[in-house]
Amino acid sequence: MNYAEESLRLHGEWKGKIEVVSRVQVQNKDDLSLAYTPGVAQPCLEIQKDYNKSFDLTRRHNLVAVITDGTAVLGLGDIGPEAGMPVMEGKCALFKAFGGVDAFPICVRSKDVDEIVRTIYLISGSFGGINLEDIAAPRCFEIERKLKELCDIPVFHDDQHGTAVVVGAALINALRVVGKDIGAVRVVINGAGSAGIAIGRHLLNLGVKHLKMVDRFGVLCEGVQMNPAQAEMAAVTNPEKFSGTLADALRGADVFIGVSAPHIVTKDMIRGMNAGAVVFPMANPVPEIEPEEAAEAGAAVVGTGRSDHPNQINNVLCFPGLFRGALDVRASDINEEMKQAASYALANLVSPEELRADYILPLAFDKRVGPAVAQAVAEAARKSGVARI
Repeated sequence: MNYAEESLRLHGEWKGKIEVVSRVQVQNKDDLSLAYTPGVAQPCLEIQKDYNKSFDLTRRHNLVAVITDGTAVLGLGDIGPEAGMPVMEGKCALFKAFGGVDAFPICVRSKDVDEIVRTIYLISGSFGGINLEDIAAPRCFEIERKLKELCDIPVFHDDQHGTAVVVGAALINALRVVGKDIGAVRVVINGAGSAGIAIGRHLLNLGVKHLKMVDRFGVLCEGVQMNPAQAEMAAVTNPEKFSGTLADALRGADVFIGVSAPHIVTKDMIRGMNAGAVVFPMANPVPEIEPEEAAEAGAAVVGTGRSDHPNQINNVLCFPGLFRGALDVRASDINEEMKQAASYALANLVSPEELRADYILPLAFDKRVGPAVAQAVAEAARKSGVARI
């Protein structure tokens, strides 16, 4: 199948992938009076008296806003908010299919951080959660940080944290396959944008102690000119103050994670890694090294972002269940404890008997995924004090 041509044809037929469906019947005078005026005045007055009733008496408790400025849409770059709408609609469809979460796409015509933050904050009372999507770095970091300070509902940039959660799960199980300890392995992440930095932070929280991050200019090292988010990572990684190229960083490494560019890793680079190497080239649609080449060069476990290879590292394993769990306990935030719980919940869905080099993650259509992640996230929210029910 030519997915591009067929998808374009179907989008023309669908004319949108989501729609609003009423949960009430309005077929007579009593129906109208109960769903709308005069009866609707009573729930309005109850919410006026108690803001929290807005979750009990409206659909807000199960509604997430999927918001973009269109500056980093898939691998297409800055194509504008309206051009990003098919992706936002698709994300909303996945929320419903995999998590039972209602979601609504919103495209913001601005590249100004404060304007975007103000816009989202002003509409946040309509939703139970905010999912930021396809917003370019480094602006995405500041937008998320400011919204977390302002909003009393979860704010989650899936390109950052959804990716990090699934990579974390994949790494937990890959290290189980090769028999290495997460605190002892040497990890190299290539690509210090939104996904790479979030993965780095998450892996540090999971117990990685030896981490180097690499961008176009080489290994992140204090003293080198970089953006504020990269500078923060340079301060907590690469304690040896190592400088050099990606090839230099990979010598003697145990793990490679790529969120960067096609075909920038060679077989010789993989051969220079330690035995039992774990290689996750996730650039999409063309990875940093083809999975077959990585395996031929000695990689013990290989995972990519593609569905046509084993071990697909796919965000759909995370965000529907994560938001399901956060909404179920009316969490005020999605914190590090919840993200770590999601990674372990995903990893543990692969039993010791099933675990092998080409099966380190559950499949996207495994019906256990959403409920397992939701339960783990809800429990972590309660334990960490951000659950409100």
